[in-house]
Amino acid sequence: MLKIVFLLLMSGGLPVAIAMAGSALLYILWTGNLPAFVVIHRMVSGIDSFPLLAVPFFILAGNLMNNAGITNRIYNYALALVGWLKGGLGHVNVVGSVVFAGMSGTAIGDAAGIGTIEIKAMTDHGYSKEFSVGVTAASATLGPIIPPSLPFVIYGMMANVSVGALFLAGILPGALMALLMMLTVAYFAHKNGWGGDVKFEWPRLNKAIAETLVVIVWPVALWLLIVKAGLPAQLTVAAGLVVLFAADKFFNFLAVLPIMTPVLLIGGMTTGIFTPTEGAIAACLWAMVLGFGWYRTLQWKSFVKICLDTVETTSTVLFIVAAASIFGWMLTATGVTAAIAESVLGFTREPWVFLLLANLLMLFVGCFLEPTAAITILVPILVPICQQLGIDLVHFGLVMVLNLMIGLLHPPMGMVLFVLARVAKLSVERTTMAILPWLVPLLASLVIITYMPKLVLWLPKMFY
Repeated sequence: MLKIVFLLLMSGGLPVAIAMAGSALLYILWTGNLPAFVVIHRMVSGIDSFPLLAVPFFILAGNLMNNAGITNRIYNYALALVGWLKGGLGHVNVVGSVVFAGMSGTAIGDAAGIGTIEIKAMTDHGYSKEFSVGVTAASATLGPIIPPSLPFVIYGMMANVSVGALFLAGILPGALMALLMMLTVAYFAHKNGWGGDVKFEWPRLNKAIAETLVVIVWPVALWLLIVKAGLPAQLTVAAGLVVLFAADKFFNFLAVLPIMTPVLLIGGMTTGIFTPTEGAIAACLWAMVLGFGWYRTLQWKSFVKICLDTVETTSTVLFIVAAASIFGWMLTATGVTAAIAESVLGFTREPWVFLLLANLLMLFVGCFLEPTAAITILVPILVPICQQLGIDLVHFGLVMVLNLMIGLLHPPMGMVLFVLARVAKLSVERTTMAILPWLVPLLASLVIITYMPKLVLWLPKMFY
Protein backbone atom coordinates (compact mmCIF):
# COMPACT_ATOMS: atom_id res chain seq x y z
CA MET A 1 0.00 0.00 0.00
CA LEU A 2 2.76 2.45 1.01
CA LYS A 3 4.72 1.86 -2.20
CA ILE A 4 1.61 2.13 -4.37
CA VAL A 5 0.59 5.48 -2.85
CA PHE A 6 4.14 6.82 -3.26
CA LEU A 7 4.27 5.82 -6.94
CA LEU A 8 0.82 7.31 -7.57
CA LEU A 9 1.83 10.63 -6.00
CA MET A 10 5.10 10.67 -7.97
CA SER A 11 3.31 9.91 -11.23
CA GLY A 12 0.94 12.79 -10.47
CA GLY A 13 3.86 15.20 -10.74
CA LEU A 14 4.34 15.98 -7.03
CA PRO A 15 7.88 16.75 -5.82
CA VAL A 16 9.58 13.67 -4.44
CA ALA A 17 9.76 15.03 -0.86
CA ILE A 18 6.02 15.72 -0.74
CA ALA A 19 5.32 12.32 -2.31
CA MET A 20 7.37 10.55 0.39
CA ALA A 21 5.90 12.43 3.35
CA GLY A 22 2.39 12.39 1.86
CA SER A 23 2.39 8.64 1.21
CA ALA A 24 3.54 7.97 4.79
CA LEU A 25 0.80 10.23 6.19
CA LEU A 26 -1.91 8.69 4.01
CA TYR A 27 -0.81 5.19 4.99
CA ILE A 28 -0.94 6.05 8.70
CA LEU A 29 -4.39 7.63 8.33
CA TRP A 30 -5.64 4.62 6.32
CA THR A 31 -4.40 1.98 8.79
CA GLY A 32 -5.21 3.99 11.93
CA ASN A 33 -2.46 2.18 13.87
CA LEU A 34 -0.49 5.33 14.68
CA PRO A 35 -1.36 8.97 15.41
CA ALA A 36 -0.79 11.37 12.52
CA PHE A 37 1.69 13.52 14.50
CA VAL A 38 4.20 10.64 14.18
CA VAL A 39 4.94 11.98 10.68
CA ILE A 40 6.04 15.37 12.03
CA HIS A 41 7.93 13.77 14.91
CA ARG A 42 9.90 11.46 12.63
CA MET A 43 10.61 14.22 10.11
CA VAL A 44 12.02 16.49 12.82
CA SER A 45 14.09 13.71 14.38
CA GLY A 46 15.37 12.79 10.93
CA ILE A 47 17.19 16.11 10.56
CA ASP A 48 18.09 16.49 14.24
CA SER A 49 21.60 15.28 13.56
CA PHE A 50 25.00 16.83 14.26
CA PRO A 51 26.61 15.53 11.01
CA LEU A 52 23.83 17.20 8.99
CA LEU A 53 25.03 20.59 10.24
CA ALA A 54 27.81 20.17 7.68
CA VAL A 55 25.29 20.50 4.84
CA PRO A 56 24.52 24.26 5.10
CA PHE A 57 28.14 25.14 5.79
CA PHE A 58 29.49 23.20 2.80
CA ILE A 59 26.81 24.82 0.62
CA LEU A 60 27.81 28.25 1.97
CA ALA A 61 31.51 27.56 1.38
CA GLY A 62 30.82 26.54 -2.23
CA ASN A 63 28.67 29.63 -2.83
CA LEU A 64 31.36 31.90 -1.36
CA MET A 65 34.03 30.37 -3.61
CA ASN A 66 31.72 30.64 -6.62
CA ASN A 67 31.13 34.33 -6.04
CA ALA A 68 34.69 35.28 -5.10
CA GLY A 69 36.04 35.16 -8.66
CA ILE A 70 38.09 32.09 -7.80
CA THR A 71 36.76 30.14 -10.80
CA ASN A 72 38.87 32.33 -13.10
CA ARG A 73 41.99 31.57 -11.08
CA ILE A 74 41.31 27.84 -11.27
CA TYR A 75 40.73 28.07 -15.02
CA ASN A 76 44.01 29.97 -15.58
CA TYR A 77 45.92 27.45 -13.46
CA ALA A 78 44.51 24.52 -15.43
CA LEU A 79 45.24 26.36 -18.69
CA ALA A 80 48.88 26.83 -17.72
CA LEU A 81 49.22 23.21 -16.65
CA VAL A 82 47.60 21.32 -19.55
CA GLY A 83 46.32 23.88 -22.09
CA TRP A 84 49.29 23.21 -24.39
CA LEU A 85 48.37 19.52 -24.86
CA LYS A 86 46.45 18.38 -27.95
CA GLY A 87 42.80 19.13 -27.28
CA GLY A 88 44.06 21.56 -24.66
CA LEU A 89 40.83 23.12 -23.42
CA GLY A 90 39.24 19.69 -23.07
CA HIS A 91 42.04 18.76 -20.64
CA VAL A 92 41.67 22.16 -18.96
CA ASN A 93 37.99 21.39 -18.48
CA VAL A 94 38.77 18.16 -16.62
CA VAL A 95 41.60 19.56 -14.49
CA GLY A 96 39.55 22.65 -13.65
CA SER A 97 36.67 20.46 -12.48
CA VAL A 98 39.04 18.39 -10.32
CA VAL A 99 40.16 21.56 -8.53
CA PHE A 100 36.69 23.08 -8.35
CA ALA A 101 35.30 19.82 -6.96
CA GLY A 102 37.36 20.48 -3.85
CA MET A 103 35.22 23.55 -3.16
CA SER A 104 31.73 23.04 -4.57
CA GLY A 105 30.87 19.52 -3.35
CA THR A 106 28.09 19.15 -5.93
CA ALA A 107 27.90 18.26 -9.62
CA ILE A 108 25.36 21.02 -10.32
CA GLY A 109 27.61 23.62 -8.66
CA ASP A 110 30.51 22.48 -10.84
CA ALA A 111 28.43 22.61 -14.03
CA ALA A 112 26.91 26.01 -13.28
CA GLY A 113 30.13 27.51 -11.88
CA ILE A 114 33.35 26.76 -13.73
CA GLY A 115 31.39 24.90 -16.44
CA THR A 116 29.99 28.20 -17.73
CA ILE A 117 33.50 29.61 -18.20
CA GLU A 118 34.79 26.41 -19.80
CA ILE A 119 32.00 26.05 -22.37
CA LYS A 120 32.36 29.68 -23.50
CA ALA A 121 36.16 29.36 -23.78
CA MET A 122 35.94 26.11 -25.76
CA THR A 123 33.34 27.41 -28.23
CA ASP A 124 35.38 30.61 -28.69
CA HIS A 125 38.39 28.44 -29.63
CA GLY A 126 36.43 26.56 -32.28
CA TYR A 127 35.32 23.46 -30.41
CA SER A 128 31.80 22.29 -31.17
CA LYS A 129 29.16 22.99 -28.57
CA GLU A 130 28.40 19.28 -28.38
CA PHE A 131 31.98 18.37 -27.45
CA SER A 132 32.22 21.27 -24.99
CA VAL A 133 28.98 20.28 -23.27
CA GLY A 134 29.89 16.57 -23.22
CA VAL A 135 33.24 16.98 -21.51
CA THR A 136 31.79 19.57 -19.09
CA ALA A 137 28.96 17.21 -18.12
CA ALA A 138 31.33 14.28 -17.58
CA SER A 139 33.81 16.31 -15.51
CA ALA A 140 30.97 17.76 -13.39
CA THR A 141 30.41 14.28 -11.94
CA LEU A 142 33.74 14.73 -10.13
CA GLY A 143 32.14 17.37 -7.88
CA PRO A 144 30.65 14.95 -5.32
CA ILE A 145 33.41 12.31 -5.66
CA ILE A 146 36.40 14.48 -4.73
CA PRO A 147 35.99 15.85 -1.19
CA PRO A 148 34.18 17.72 0.21
CA SER A 149 30.92 16.13 -0.94
CA LEU A 150 27.33 16.82 0.11
CA PRO A 151 26.10 13.35 -1.00
CA PHE A 152 28.80 11.75 1.17
CA VAL A 153 27.56 13.73 4.18
CA ILE A 154 23.98 12.56 3.57
CA TYR A 155 25.04 8.94 3.00
CA GLY A 156 27.33 8.95 6.04
CA MET A 157 24.49 10.16 8.26
CA MET A 158 21.97 7.68 6.84
CA ALA A 159 24.29 4.65 6.86
CA ASN A 160 26.13 5.55 10.09
CA VAL A 161 29.48 5.68 8.29
CA SER A 162 32.41 8.02 8.97
CA VAL A 163 32.16 11.06 6.70
CA GLY A 164 35.92 11.56 6.96
CA ALA A 165 36.51 8.02 5.68
CA LEU A 166 34.12 8.67 2.78
CA PHE A 167 35.99 11.87 1.91
CA LEU A 168 39.30 10.00 1.81
CA ALA A 169 37.72 7.19 -0.21
CA GLY A 170 36.82 9.62 -3.01
CA ILE A 171 40.36 10.86 -3.72
CA LEU A 172 41.84 7.96 -5.73
CA PRO A 173 38.59 7.15 -7.62
CA GLY A 174 38.32 10.85 -8.50
CA ALA A 175 41.87 10.77 -9.88
CA LEU A 176 41.04 7.62 -11.87
CA MET A 177 37.93 9.24 -13.36
CA ALA A 178 39.88 12.36 -14.31
CA LEU A 179 42.58 10.24 -16.00
CA LEU A 180 40.02 8.28 -18.06
CA MET A 181 38.30 11.53 -19.10
CA MET A 182 41.62 13.04 -20.20
CA LEU A 183 42.37 9.89 -22.22
CA THR A 184 38.97 10.34 -23.90
CA VAL A 185 39.85 13.96 -24.72
CA ALA A 186 43.17 12.76 -26.16
CA TYR A 187 41.29 10.24 -28.32
CA PHE A 188 39.01 12.94 -29.77
CA ALA A 189 42.01 15.27 -30.27
CA HIS A 190 43.90 12.57 -32.20
CA LYS A 191 40.80 11.67 -34.21
CA ASN A 192 40.05 15.28 -35.20
CA GLY A 193 43.63 16.53 -35.50
CA TRP A 194 43.35 19.13 -32.75
CA GLY A 195 46.42 20.89 -31.42
CA GLY A 196 47.08 22.80 -28.21
CA ASP A 197 45.14 25.96 -27.37
CA VAL A 198 47.97 27.94 -25.78
CA LYS A 199 51.59 28.21 -26.81
CA PHE A 200 53.94 25.92 -24.90
CA GLU A 201 56.08 28.08 -22.63
CA TRP A 202 58.41 26.70 -19.99
CA PRO A 203 57.97 29.61 -17.52
CA ARG A 204 54.18 29.23 -17.55
CA LEU A 205 54.36 25.43 -17.18
CA ASN A 206 57.06 25.61 -14.50
CA LYS A 207 54.91 27.96 -12.44
CA ALA A 208 51.91 25.63 -12.68
CA ILE A 209 54.09 22.63 -11.74
CA ALA A 210 55.53 24.59 -8.81
CA GLU A 211 52.03 25.36 -7.57
CA THR A 212 51.11 21.68 -7.84
CA LEU A 213 54.21 20.70 -5.85
CA VAL A 214 53.35 23.25 -3.16
CA VAL A 215 49.86 21.72 -2.84
CA ILE A 216 51.46 18.26 -2.40
CA VAL A 217 54.52 19.11 -0.27
CA TRP A 218 52.89 21.60 2.14
CA PRO A 219 50.36 19.19 3.73
CA VAL A 220 52.89 16.32 3.77
CA ALA A 221 55.38 18.52 5.64
CA LEU A 222 52.73 19.56 8.17
CA TRP A 223 51.64 15.93 8.62
CA LEU A 224 55.22 14.86 9.33
CA LEU A 225 55.71 17.69 11.84
CA ILE A 226 52.42 16.94 13.65
CA VAL A 227 52.24 13.13 13.53
CA LYS A 228 55.90 12.10 13.40
CA ALA A 229 57.65 14.97 15.22
CA GLY A 230 54.83 15.43 17.71
CA LEU A 231 54.52 19.22 17.39
CA PRO A 232 51.24 20.86 18.54
CA ALA A 233 48.72 20.58 15.69
CA GLN A 234 47.06 24.00 15.98
CA LEU A 235 50.36 25.89 16.34
CA THR A 236 51.98 23.99 13.47
CA VAL A 237 49.05 24.60 11.11
CA ALA A 238 48.98 28.30 12.02
CA ALA A 239 52.70 28.64 11.27
CA GLY A 240 52.24 26.68 8.04
CA LEU A 241 49.44 29.01 6.92
CA VAL A 242 51.63 32.06 7.55
CA VAL A 243 54.34 30.53 5.35
CA LEU A 244 51.74 29.63 2.70
CA PHE A 245 50.30 33.15 2.52
CA ALA A 246 53.80 34.65 2.40
CA ALA A 247 54.75 32.35 -0.49
CA ASP A 248 51.52 33.24 -2.32
CA LYS A 249 52.28 36.95 -1.93
CA PHE A 250 55.90 36.59 -3.06
CA PHE A 251 55.38 34.22 -6.02
CA ASN A 252 51.91 35.49 -7.02
CA PHE A 253 50.46 32.00 -7.35
CA LEU A 254 47.38 31.49 -9.53
CA ALA A 255 45.33 29.09 -7.44
CA VAL A 256 47.34 27.52 -4.59
CA LEU A 257 45.14 28.92 -1.82
CA PRO A 258 41.80 27.81 -3.35
CA ILE A 259 43.24 24.36 -4.12
CA MET A 260 44.16 24.06 -0.44
CA THR A 261 40.47 23.90 0.57
CA PRO A 262 40.11 20.08 0.37
CA VAL A 263 43.67 19.65 1.63
CA LEU A 264 42.88 21.59 4.81
CA LEU A 265 39.61 19.69 5.27
CA ILE A 266 41.11 16.23 4.88
CA GLY A 267 44.20 17.15 6.89
CA GLY A 268 42.16 18.59 9.73
CA MET A 269 39.92 15.54 9.94
CA THR A 270 42.68 12.92 9.72
CA THR A 271 44.83 14.66 12.36
CA GLY A 272 41.87 15.15 14.69
CA ILE A 273 41.87 18.96 14.65
CA PHE A 274 38.18 19.02 13.78
CA THR A 275 35.24 16.78 12.87
CA PRO A 276 33.67 16.86 9.37
CA THR A 277 30.98 19.23 10.66
CA GLU A 278 33.56 21.55 12.16
CA GLY A 279 35.53 21.18 8.94
CA ALA A 280 32.57 22.57 7.01
CA ILE A 281 32.65 25.65 9.24
CA ALA A 282 36.43 25.90 8.68
CA ALA A 283 35.82 25.77 4.91
CA CYS A 284 33.43 28.73 5.22
CA LEU A 285 35.99 30.70 7.22
CA TRP A 286 38.69 29.86 4.67
CA ALA A 287 36.45 31.02 1.81
CA MET A 288 35.70 34.27 3.66
CA VAL A 289 39.38 34.90 4.37
CA LEU A 290 40.18 34.46 0.67
CA GLY A 291 37.17 36.38 -0.64
CA PHE A 292 37.05 39.29 1.79
CA GLY A 293 40.62 39.56 3.04
CA TRP A 294 43.16 38.13 0.59
CA TYR A 295 41.72 38.55 -2.92
CA ARG A 296 39.15 41.21 -1.89
CA THR A 297 36.68 40.04 -4.51
CA LEU A 298 33.68 39.66 -2.20
CA GLN A 299 31.47 42.51 -1.03
CA TRP A 300 29.13 42.53 1.98
CA LYS A 301 26.15 43.26 -0.26
CA SER A 302 26.81 40.10 -2.25
CA PHE A 303 27.41 38.19 1.00
CA VAL A 304 23.78 38.77 2.02
CA LYS A 305 22.57 37.32 -1.29
CA ILE A 306 24.96 34.37 -0.92
CA CYS A 307 23.53 33.62 2.53
CA LEU A 308 19.96 33.78 1.25
CA ASP A 309 20.81 31.42 -1.63
CA THR A 310 22.42 29.07 0.90
CA VAL A 311 19.29 29.11 3.09
CA GLU A 312 17.13 28.30 0.06
CA THR A 313 19.31 25.39 -1.06
CA THR A 314 19.71 24.05 2.47
CA SER A 315 15.95 24.16 3.06
CA THR A 316 15.36 22.08 -0.06
CA VAL A 317 17.98 19.48 0.86
CA LEU A 318 16.89 19.11 4.48
CA PHE A 319 13.21 18.93 3.58
CA ILE A 320 14.02 15.99 1.29
CA VAL A 321 16.04 14.34 4.10
CA ALA A 322 13.19 14.90 6.59
CA ALA A 323 10.57 13.46 4.22
CA ALA A 324 12.81 10.51 3.38
CA SER A 325 13.29 9.87 7.10
CA ILE A 326 9.59 9.15 7.72
CA PHE A 327 9.32 7.25 4.43
CA GLY A 328 12.33 5.07 5.24
CA TRP A 329 11.02 4.47 8.76
CA MET A 330 7.66 3.37 7.35
CA LEU A 331 9.37 1.05 4.88
CA THR A 332 11.20 -0.60 7.77
CA ALA A 333 8.16 -0.68 10.08
CA THR A 334 5.95 -2.28 7.42
CA GLY A 335 8.56 -4.92 6.64
CA VAL A 336 9.24 -3.74 3.07
CA THR A 337 13.02 -3.47 3.53
CA ALA A 338 13.19 -6.90 5.18
CA ALA A 339 11.12 -8.43 2.38
CA ILE A 340 13.37 -6.88 -0.28
CA ALA A 341 16.50 -8.06 1.52
CA GLU A 342 15.08 -11.57 1.86
CA SER A 343 14.15 -11.75 -1.83
CA VAL A 344 17.56 -10.46 -2.95
CA LEU A 345 19.44 -12.85 -0.67
CA GLY A 346 17.18 -15.67 -1.84
CA PHE A 347 18.21 -14.88 -5.40
CA THR A 348 21.95 -14.56 -4.78
CA ARG A 349 24.48 -14.44 -1.98
CA GLU A 350 27.38 -13.57 -4.24
CA PRO A 351 28.57 -10.00 -3.49
CA TRP A 352 29.60 -9.37 -7.12
CA VAL A 353 26.12 -10.33 -8.39
CA PHE A 354 24.46 -8.10 -5.81
CA LEU A 355 26.73 -5.19 -6.74
CA LEU A 356 25.81 -5.66 -10.41
CA LEU A 357 22.09 -5.63 -9.60
CA ALA A 358 22.52 -2.67 -7.22
CA ASN A 359 24.38 -0.70 -9.91
CA LEU A 360 21.59 -1.28 -12.41
CA LEU A 361 18.99 -0.24 -9.83
CA MET A 362 20.88 2.91 -8.80
CA LEU A 363 21.54 3.95 -12.39
CA PHE A 364 17.82 3.63 -13.09
CA VAL A 365 16.77 5.46 -9.92
CA GLY A 366 19.34 8.20 -10.56
CA CYS A 367 17.59 9.08 -13.83
CA PHE A 368 14.35 9.86 -11.96
CA LEU A 369 15.28 11.10 -8.49
CA GLU A 370 17.48 13.89 -7.18
CA PRO A 371 20.61 12.37 -5.49
CA THR A 372 19.67 13.38 -1.94
CA ALA A 373 16.24 11.80 -2.24
CA ALA A 374 17.66 8.69 -3.92
CA ILE A 375 20.27 8.22 -1.18
CA THR A 376 17.73 8.58 1.62
CA ILE A 377 15.40 6.05 -0.03
CA LEU A 378 18.00 3.49 -1.13
CA VAL A 379 20.20 3.39 1.98
CA PRO A 380 17.59 1.72 4.27
CA ILE A 381 16.94 -0.87 1.54
CA LEU A 382 20.43 -1.71 0.29
CA VAL A 383 22.72 -1.14 3.27
CA PRO A 384 21.29 -4.06 5.35
CA ILE A 385 21.97 -6.38 2.40
CA CYS A 386 25.54 -5.08 2.14
CA GLN A 387 26.05 -5.79 5.84
CA GLN A 388 24.85 -9.38 5.43
CA LEU A 389 27.07 -9.94 2.39
CA GLY A 390 30.13 -8.35 4.03
CA ILE A 391 30.40 -5.44 1.59
CA ASP A 392 32.24 -2.47 3.09
CA LEU A 393 29.82 0.43 3.56
CA VAL A 394 32.45 3.07 2.70
CA HIS A 395 33.07 1.32 -0.62
CA PHE A 396 29.34 0.95 -1.27
CA GLY A 397 28.78 4.64 -0.48
CA LEU A 398 31.18 5.67 -3.21
CA VAL A 399 29.55 3.25 -5.67
CA MET A 400 26.11 4.65 -4.83
CA VAL A 401 27.12 8.30 -5.22
CA LEU A 402 28.88 7.67 -8.55
CA ASN A 403 25.81 5.87 -9.92
CA LEU A 404 23.56 8.75 -8.92
CA MET A 405 25.95 11.30 -10.44
CA ILE A 406 25.80 9.48 -13.76
CA GLY A 407 22.02 9.61 -13.44
CA LEU A 408 22.24 13.42 -13.32
CA LEU A 409 23.34 13.39 -16.97
CA HIS A 410 20.17 11.75 -18.30
CA PRO A 411 16.55 12.71 -18.88
CA PRO A 412 13.93 12.89 -17.53
CA MET A 413 15.28 14.36 -14.27
CA GLY A 414 18.99 14.93 -14.97
CA MET A 415 19.71 18.34 -13.40
CA VAL A 416 23.22 18.66 -14.86
CA LEU A 417 21.74 17.93 -18.29
CA PHE A 418 19.24 20.78 -18.00
CA VAL A 419 21.76 23.22 -16.50
CA LEU A 420 24.22 22.66 -19.35
CA ALA A 421 21.48 22.78 -21.99
CA ARG A 422 20.54 26.22 -20.67
CA VAL A 423 24.15 27.43 -20.39
CA ALA A 424 25.10 26.23 -23.90
CA LYS A 425 21.71 27.18 -25.40
CA LEU A 426 21.28 23.70 -26.84
CA SER A 427 18.12 21.62 -26.91
CA VAL A 428 17.84 18.85 -24.33
CA GLU A 429 17.91 16.29 -27.17
CA ARG A 430 21.21 17.62 -28.59
CA THR A 431 22.69 17.90 -25.11
CA THR A 432 21.74 14.27 -24.38
CA MET A 433 23.40 13.09 -27.59
CA ALA A 434 26.51 15.14 -26.76
CA ILE A 435 26.83 13.40 -23.40
CA LEU A 436 26.45 9.82 -24.69
CA PRO A 437 30.14 9.28 -25.73
CA TRP A 438 31.25 10.37 -22.27
CA LEU A 439 29.35 7.54 -20.64
CA VAL A 440 32.21 5.26 -21.76
CA PRO A 441 34.84 6.65 -19.32
CA LEU A 442 32.19 7.12 -16.61
CA LEU A 443 30.88 3.55 -16.82
CA ALA A 444 34.44 2.20 -17.07
CA SER A 445 35.25 4.10 -13.85
CA LEU A 446 32.12 2.66 -12.25
CA VAL A 447 33.11 -0.93 -13.11
CA ILE A 448 36.66 -0.46 -11.77
CA ILE A 449 35.46 1.24 -8.57
CA THR A 450 32.77 -1.39 -8.00
CA TYR A 451 34.98 -4.44 -8.40
CA MET A 452 38.30 -3.05 -7.09
CA PRO A 453 37.40 -1.99 -3.55
CA LYS A 454 41.07 -1.71 -2.56
CA LEU A 455 41.33 1.37 -4.78
CA VAL A 456 38.57 2.98 -2.73
CA LEU A 457 39.55 1.74 0.73
CA TRP A 458 43.34 2.13 0.67
CA LEU A 459 43.39 5.73 1.99
CA PRO A 460 40.55 5.32 4.53
CA LYS A 461 42.21 2.24 6.02
CA MET A 462 45.50 4.10 6.27
CA PHE A 463 44.05 6.90 8.40
CA TYR A 464 40.97 5.32 10.04
